[in-house]
Amino acid sequence: MPENWNEPNVHKVELVDNADGWHGVDVSVTIEGDWNKCRAKVLNYLRQIAVITPYAKFTFTYLSLAGKGNVSKVYRRRTDVMPRLPKEMKYHPSSVDLELIKNLIAHTKQTTVEAFLHKDFDCIDKEYARRLIEEMRGGVDPDTSPQELTNKHIIRIHQILHQARFPDPTGAHLSPAGEYNIRLGVMKEIQPDLVATYQGDVRVFEGHAFIVEAAVSCGGNINPGINIHRYANRIPLLFEAGADVITRTALKRINWKSYKINQTGDKVGVFVSIVSTKIPFKGVGKEHIGDDIEEMVHAVKQALQHCCIQLKGKITRAIAISEQSHRKRNLAKYIPDAINSIYSVLESMADHKPYGPKRQRLEEKHNLPQEIKNRAVTKEAMLKKLTEHVERIDTDMALEYQMQVGLTQGGREKLHLTPLGAQHEHQQAIHAPLCVIKLLQ
Repeated sequence: MPENWNEPNVHKVELVDNADGWHGVDVSVTIEGDWNKCRAKVLNYLRQIAVITPYAKFTFTYLSLAGKGNVSKVYRRRTDVMPRLPKEMKYHPSSVDLELIKNLIAHTKQTTVEAFLHKDFDCIDKEYARRLIEEMRGGVDPDTSPQELTNKHIIRIHQILHQARFPDPTGAHLSPAGEYNIRLGVMKEIQPDLVATYQGDVRVFEGHAFIVEAAVSCGGNINPGINIHRYANRIPLLFEAGADVITRTALKRINWKSYKINQTGDKVGVFVSIVSTKIPFKGVGKEHIGDDIEEMVHAVKQALQHCCIQLKGKITRAIAISEQSHRKRNLAKYIPDAINSIYSVLESMADHKPYGPKRQRLEEKHNLPQEIKNRAVTKEAMLKKLTEHVERIDTDMALEYQMQVGLTQGGREKLHLTPLGAQHEHQQAIHAPLCVIKLLQ
């Protein structure tokens, strides 16, 4: 694919019958390699891809030359909602380097420097282009041909573009997965107990717009501790995780305890995707993002904190509901010990003679120590009375709790509704007095 024009080299176009009405894109790849050595990495990569792209279906098949130990896995589609399409944008003046400017000049179709700055760059109108050219001086005017520019002129253009002020890029040329898709992907592959998602605002680093989107989950089929999953433009990063901005932020800059999360005992999944026209990779392998970029560090930290704040609220509510449901059990387990202690004290009181005119009872009609001495009150009767009292208190407190949080809050569940598409088919309609119901086949 030519880098300058971003157009594919099409080798073959073929029309085939489509009786089933199939639509979409089908990509098949065959790779030869050492399966025993790469098995864990390949499956991990596919699982992470399935998380970030729940709108796609993946089928993986490993065929052993020996005919044994074949593997077949299917990662099914969860939604038909695709990420937003990126819009084609011109280069932002603050993002270009010297070599890119030379390349643009060599391939431009504009005949004047003014038109070159105005039409080949974003955020520069004709008036601003003339002002920039006036700053260049050195024999360059608006009607000068771009092909006549010398290396000195090009260096001066580069300096002016980085010194001048321009509006930040809008981020319309980026295509993040979106909170909806990330949530569905995490729920599909990890199956957590709780999950929270967040997509940050568009930020700028060296003239390049970037968006950070994140998800944090608790529970599910992952290992205890912090399980970090890193993405760059929706591509999983598997290697060199220790020096990555996402790893360092999740492990060193987030106080998990303040969000009621145990980072060693709980099963915590951290999913962070950075989308940008220029990912600031470190090293030639492009496997980790530098931790020395303040804008990136702040954006990743903020995204994770927003997720953790959501989880803290959910965890607090879950703890309150759990304590509410276990309150009767917790009280009931102490009833036998409480009765034994109270009964022993009353027996001791019954064995002692009264001192002086002071009475040993508080009520006019009942003398509990004497009744215990006479066996009118037994330990079994006290146990039954206290158990009934705990049950009554549990019922009263449950009603009070429901009144505080709202009668419908406790049973509320979040649902994701997928719009109907051409691939959906319905069974015969069911007519009711108030509505018509159509079930999906």
